[in-house]
Amino acid sequence: MGVNMDSENIRPKGLGVRHAQTFLLFLGMLLAFCMRVNMSMAIVDMTDDRNETYFDWSYSVQSMILSSFFWGYIILQIPGGELARRVGGKILLTTSVSVNSILSLLMPFLARTGGWPLVILCRTLQGLTQAFVYPCMHQLVSQWIPLEEKGLLTTIIYAGAQLGVAVQLLASGFLAQAWGWQAIFYTNGALGMIWTVVYVILGAASPEESKIISDHELKYITTSLGRLGPPKKLKTPWINMLTCLPFWAAVVAHCGQNWGFFTLMTEMPTYMARVLGVNLTKNGVLSSLPYLAMYCLSFPMGIMTDIIIRKQWLSVANTRKLTNTIGLWGPALALIGLSYIPEGNMILAVIMLTITVGINAGHYTGFMLISIDLAPNFSANLMGIENFVANIISIIAPLVCGLIIQDETDPSEWRKVFFLASAMYFFTNLFFIIFATSDRQSWNEPEDKADVENDQQTKTEKESVHM
Repeated sequence: MGVNMDSENIRPKGLGVRHAQTFLLFLGMLLAFCMRVNMSMAIVDMTDDRNETYFDWSYSVQSMILSSFFWGYIILQIPGGELARRVGGKILLTTSVSVNSILSLLMPFLARTGGWPLVILCRTLQGLTQAFVYPCMHQLVSQWIPLEEKGLLTTIIYAGAQLGVAVQLLASGFLAQAWGWQAIFYTNGALGMIWTVVYVILGAASPEESKIISDHELKYITTSLGRLGPPKKLKTPWINMLTCLPFWAAVVAHCGQNWGFFTLMTEMPTYMARVLGVNLTKNGVLSSLPYLAMYCLSFPMGIMTDIIIRKQWLSVANTRKLTNTIGLWGPALALIGLSYIPEGNMILAVIMLTITVGINAGHYTGFMLISIDLAPNFSANLMGIENFVANIISIIAPLVCGLIIQDETDPSEWRKVFFLASAMYFFTNLFFIIFATSDRQSWNEPEDKADVENDQQTKTEKESVHM
């Protein structure tokens, strides 16, 4: 299985440096996603002519502003993975959050002075630097999180994304109402800069580079991960990565996840307003409920994963498939149920939407961890490739929804959208079940030529002795 299950590797008691790193990475993910989605809420108030400072932007301009983040985000996914592996996750993650924070602080000024072209430029730059976030997180997780704790601690980190979305949806309306839309950007920027300072001081790219970790905890982490001895500089095995079927099983599952998730994230407010008749004030609060549910449910899923692996009830691969099935087939069934809810039953519809997104938390301990299982040395590269492909789907899915829905008030047209998302969830997870594995790949640690020659020489010497 390619993982270390040494029973003599005793876990240190209490909280350790790995938990501090987990909390810092959780906050980094939360703030990154706050700054990713803040424009979606702020632009509503920025274009409201009742405000003292507003912008008369057409719907097409607003659409360009909202999509411009992903223009930059997709471009640097694969280079971001390679950079994260070569220079370490800490440097690039710090760069990503700090640049996003500075641009958030500058956004109100640039919007007033340069209008929508400068806003688009800022959002594109934010997307470019946030391209590092997931590859960096994967790199840091592969270095810091022991196998026996990977389910819970990794879930805490990545669940920061959903909490960030929920917090931003909840807070933006109150911030804009109290101090104007500018406060949304100032708050995100200030908090991001505070995090940057703290992480520069306390963060580390790996346990070996930490100045405050104990010898016991360092040994526990490195032994659990099978990382003994000084790290080697490895050449990236691009061909091996691109021809690894279990990795592509994770990519396919990620595409299905993004199709369903971004369909709901972009279309849910419209569905609530046009079909359920929910007013704008309630819309923000109700739209945040599914993401809060996803955040809360991610923890029992992570704990369950750790228990199953620690007790060896299932193999690591089958545990990944179990939680991924809960995370993708669960929403597939819930979406079918949502499609047949009677018109006007708002409470039941919101409950089903919350269930749909909430149980999707299973994917955090499913396909999200496969690249770390397969090749922890190249997990950042694998996540860069995976996120690049999956985020193309993130752009396509809302466009397809726009082609399907001609009348936003017609429940039958929304039923087609939900059925399509349900089918994507089902078939991509089926592919994952069939082809995914957690076996450590041989190309994770390519043999050095000198090592091969030494091994061959040792073998020859042994043979000569026996002769």
